[in-house]
Amino acid sequence: MSDPRHLRRMKLVQNLFSVSFPGSKAELPNPDAPIEDILQHLPAIDEKIRTHAPKYPLERIAKSDLAILRLSVYELTVAQEEPPKVVIDEAVTLAREFGSDRSYAFVNAVLGAIFKTTKKP
Repeated sequence: MSDPRHLRRMKLVQNLFSVSFPGSKAELPNPDAPIEDILQHLPAIDEKIRTHAPKYPLERIAKSDLAILRLSVYELTVAQEEPPKVVIDEAVTLAREFGSDRSYAFVNAVLGAIFKTTKKP
């Protein structure tokens, strides 16, 4: 895809995936896709994922799926710059590209549950 927003999200997911490994924070694969703000909100983001995927502890979620979820939860609950449907559709697309055969269904279910409980201003 040549959509610049999709390419940016791909880079962000790659960076989030990279920092999920201990000691990898120093060298991000995509320095032009900063993730500091996402990392600053990580405790709240992870809590939302835990709450809406209670059968899947964070340590058991595939790192690629977790990176996609973290970016998408950030976009849904913190940034709120894109319509929720766009964020969820993009997350499903990323899960199809980076995840396993069933990743997209898992990501869609978790984000759908989070969206349903997110309060709109």
